[in-house]
Amino acid sequence: MGKAPVPEADPSSLITHLRSVLPKDGTREVLITSVIPTLLQSIAGVAEALRASCHVAAAGTANTFGDDQLNVDVTAENVIREAITHCPSIVTASSEEDPVERPVQHAHPSQAGQEQYTLAFDPLDGSSIISANWTVGTIMSLWDGPTALNQDPATKQVGAILGVLGPRTTAIVALRIHPSDQLPTCFEVALDPTNSNWHVTRPALTLAPRARIFAPANLRSAAEPGNAAYMKLIADHYIASRRLTLRYAGGLVPDIAHALIAGQGVYLNPVTANNPAKLRRLYELCPIALVIECAGGAALDPVSEERVLAREMRDCGEKGGLVCGSAEEVEEAVARLAGGEKATEGS
Repeated sequence: MGKAPVPEADPSSLITHLRSVLPKDGTREVLITSVIPTLLQSIAGVAEALRASCHVAAAGTANTFGDDQLNVDVTAENVIREAITHCPSIVTASSEEDPVERPVQHAHPSQAGQEQYTLAFDPLDGSSIISANWTVGTIMSLWDGPTALNQDPATKQVGAILGVLGPRTTAIVALRIHPSDQLPTCFEVALDPTNSNWHVTRPALTLAPRARIFAPANLRSAAEPGNAAYMKLIADHYIASRRLTLRYAGGLVPDIAHALIAGQGVYLNPVTANNPAKLRRLYELCPIALVIECAGGAALDPVSEERVLAREMRDCGEKGGLVCGSAEEVEEAVARLAGGEKATEGS
């Protein structure tokens, strides 16, 4: 018996969807036809490289931040770096593995046009769970112009992609081109492994104001004497009072993606003196915040209680905490963590 015919995929489905949600004036043509497709294909390349990696082991090197690198971290970095050399409009790039903004050396530099973007990315997020073969992710942040530093994240960060590397390879794409006069978009695509095409599987992802699930990161800090508010929020409010469901994978990307697919949820990563901030603003917090806001949710810094996207970055290494997800849940959680007046028991 011969092989069953492979269904013919529509390679234009992604492009068609992007054209339907982005400005029709032609100002983002390269973003639609080259930048987003290139970044998604690089995520597909990372997924393929992971599946070909029989062993996950220390690479014997460390990144600029001093974090030990795994062999798969280095591979993922190289896959993405190679991909963007074929996209002339991505003119600058930096990553969590190499956190210095550098000009991209393009394979065909003469093709560069008027659209210019900066890419900031975490090639492989989830090093603490990848050896157990759990779902991990790639985080990408796209900025207008030749740098992401000293820019207003609320207006200059125009896109973000969360690559979800699990049993299936999917990605969540968020775009906000004109914050003042155009609705943002957040949607899911999935990779067809038979022909490497991406299909739009959920044209619109939205977060309800309230939630039934929660994901508490940095949970050890709840045991600190000075952080009783976190323990009370989780044990008393979420579990005892409201009977919310714990959904925590231990990886930033799968936990955020779960809330987005479920259409509700709250993710918490508070900061204390003994458990300082670990998430980097450029490579994790800002892209996550854009995705969440484009889905109608909120992303706040639990220390300042401000939007994550409220201030620019001066340095690639800045860190912070994060509470994000369903908007009303986020506001209430931050108020409770801070002991604010808005936190009323049983609300």
